[in-house]
Amino acid sequence: MTSTHPRGVLDTSAVIRLPLLSDPATLPAEQLIAAVTLAELAVGPLIARTDEERARRMLHLQQAESDFAVLPFDAEAARAFGFVAASYRQSGRKPSARGFDALIAATALANGLPLYTANPDDFAGIDGLVVVPVSVP
Repeated sequence: MTSTHPRGVLDTSAVIRLPLLSDPATLPAEQLIAAVTLAELAVGPLIARTDEERARRMLHLQQAESDFAVLPFDAEAARAFGFVAASYRQSGRKPSARGFDALIAATALANGLPLYTANPDDFAGIDGLVVVPVSVP
């Protein structure tokens, strides 16, 4: 199966699991990430418990920085965040509990792009967001 979207935003779970994808053709031709994903990846090396884990997490960050165009969290994304937070609240979830996810979803919405994720349940119920599950073994 190939992607029907020419462009899309990969969330952090998809970026981390990229080498494990069952079928990379399911991803869009132009893969973008949110600046929030870089922020999330930047935390990893700083909280790693071992040198080996730190090196692995640093590699994820450096690979993401070099492989993907980054979409900023700008004024449009800030406005879209309001819709995301309202959607979470309407579904009985707290937006603060999924803070990074909410900001990534807002970035995708602001840019009119689908969101590719290995954790589709994290984005369930967000009005207007097209969520594309990424299959990993």
